[in-house]
Amino acid sequence: MKAVILAGGLGTRLQPYTTFLPKPMLPLGEKPILEHLVDWTRKNGVKSVVLCVSYLRKTIEDYFEDGKRFGVNIEYAISDKPLATAGQLKTAEEFIDDTFVCIYGDSIFNFSLRNMIKQHQKKKSFVTMSLNEYKTNLPYGVIETTKNGKVLSWNEKPEIKANVNMGCYVMEPEILKFIPKNKPFGMDDVIKKAMDRKKLVNSFLTKNGFTDIGNKTSYKKAYQEYIQKLGKI
Repeated sequence: MKAVILAGGLGTRLQPYTTFLPKPMLPLGEKPILEHLVDWTRKNGVKSVVLCVSYLRKTIEDYFEDGKRFGVNIEYAISDKPLATAGQLKTAEEFIDDTFVCIYGDSIFNFSLRNMIKQHQKKKSFVTMSLNEYKTNLPYGVIETTKNGKVLSWNEKPEIKANVNMGCYVMEPEILKFIPKNKPFGMDDVIKKAMDRKKLVNSFLTKNGFTDIGNKTSYKKAYQEYIQKLGKI
């Protein structure tokens, strides 16, 4: 089985950090984000990796080379322009001929990918999406009323919960046929297309083991949390 890691984004929300470094190469502790992802896939039994690269790709290629130093085999799918998530995945088509894992290159995961793969195979899914239970508090008082406006209740700053996409998938190779070539295309679009065609899309829910690094605030928070885990501060 192979893991396809999407590492070609421009990282505009992380400027100026990404002026000279691609987002997946930003340091988290003593390693770049992308190395944490490669280590995670290897520890979960996936030792063949395809890196989808574009922006400042030589930085990634020079660091990882063929992957032997990291205990994996690495191949590179290259695009010369931003293609969004599914568009990037399409560039790896020539390397995929069996069930594979697809991972966004701007998050850190610490859940059992092995169990997710086992569930995907057991249920004979077309796509399995990793979901995280996200909790937040609304900053307002929520007022419930009847249709004619009578106030029934006041719930001050309630907690709401939702299952959110973590950006890690187990997929069947046929999914690549649903993605246009050399054109920006979102992962949400391809998943919706699969569901429209009655393909079985399942989920794998975890309450922890997910750190998103989408902007400067979340990156700083992730960095501080990681350093604290190492007991360095």
